[in-house]
Amino acid sequence: MTKRWCVRARHTALGCAALLFWCASQASRAPAQEPASTDAPVEWSASERARVLTLAPLPPVPDDLTNPVADSLAAARLGRALFFDAGLSRTGTVSCATCHDPELAFADGRPTGRGLADLTRNTPSLLGAAWQRWYFWDGRADSLWSQALQPIEHPDEMGSTRLQVLRHVAGKETLRAEYVALFGPLPALEDQARFPPQARAVPAQVGDAQHQLWRDMAEADRLAVDRAFSNLGKALAAYQRKLVGGPAPFDQFVEGLRQGTLGNPAPISLAAQRGLKLFVGKADCRSCHNGPTFSDGEFHDVGLPVASSGARRDSGRFEGIQKLRADPFNAAGIFSSAPKGERASDIDYLDSGGETWGLFKTPSLRNVARTAPYMHAGQFLALDQVLHFYSTREGARPAGHHGETVLEALFLTPQELLDLRAFLESLSQPDPPAEWCRVPDAAGQ
Repeated sequence: MTKRWCVRARHTALGCAALLFWCASQASRAPAQEPASTDAPVEWSASERARVLTLAPLPPVPDDLTNPVADSLAAARLGRALFFDAGLSRTGTVSCATCHDPELAFADGRPTGRGLADLTRNTPSLLGAAWQRWYFWDGRADSLWSQALQPIEHPDEMGSTRLQVLRHVAGKETLRAEYVALFGPLPALEDQARFPPQARAVPAQVGDAQHQLWRDMAEADRLAVDRAFSNLGKALAAYQRKLVGGPAPFDQFVEGLRQGTLGNPAPISLAAQRGLKLFVGKADCRSCHNGPTFSDGEFHDVGLPVASSGARRDSGRFEGIQKLRADPFNAAGIFSSAPKGERASDIDYLDSGGETWGLFKTPSLRNVARTAPYMHAGQFLALDQVLHFYSTREGARPAGHHGETVLEALFLTPQELLDLRAFLESLSQPDPPAEWCRVPDAAGQ
């Protein structure tokens, strides 16, 4: 039995239990309705058809002008080697793939992540990450490459330092050769007087001894280290841009609908078609989950329950914007290839006032059936629990002053909930090409 099957089976069992509980609790509250025929063809109005056609296909992976090697095959191969290399962590035990496991749709199947220590937020999947505008639940990174750098130095994730990581790359012949071929020579790390092994950039802890060693380095040397570190992020981003699967059954359905060539049977079930009709109609899920990525790319407070009793409420986007502006590797910084570009200019227009407190990014729904648990702190273990929450608003925390006000309980029938789940399952895509889902061999292939 594979690990992927075990995780899915566990989530399915939990989801079924949640659905049965919901059915029992709502039986006396839902109005009596005539059961809908489950084998009648689904009819589409002109407006429904127009809405559906906006949801597929996915456009080409967007350009990233901040990263000059974004579409370099050589950079993607170096990035793949780095992604699976636990030597980038302080202990040599944690790699990017620890939390973004190819067997688990490049997530980890846990409510909240675990690197060197337990984390407080759910691990997002990296599938389709190249289409995102902001990264992490709080949007504290504005490019795929700056996102890739942060876990490396986070004390609870990989716990390393940029100097340690660069020394690791310099010490492995294949990595060093691939880096030099792409970016030129590494800094002279063998000179420990100029590049102290214990030096660590910790701007938030100015009194830290390791940070003081970093500040004592010559400015040109710090700049050289930062430049090389950013290059590693850009290689990792080039790899992550390859994590794109083929068309989902839903995409095939939309193409048939667009061309008027739907087969019999259609690429998705009648249940999934009914769920899609709910999605673009009565349930109005597309208000936030719109476009081919099924996300508006914005940040919202939907009144989620806190993850555990006594847990501190997460500030979300409020601190995320502050961290983004302070990040030397943001799109407007000197390590960006487009510091005056459109992506960089967005930073100037971000409003970091109190209305951003507790807001979290709308995740994509593509591959959602493969990436349980759900929400920013893994509050829901199964997809049925998510649907139950949005249908009933049961357990919803009163949203803050700037929380969403459009969410109302719909009290969908058990059949409608099953139909919505069937639709969401139709968004699962085939895995990316196998070469990008495995550890490279000794030859780097």
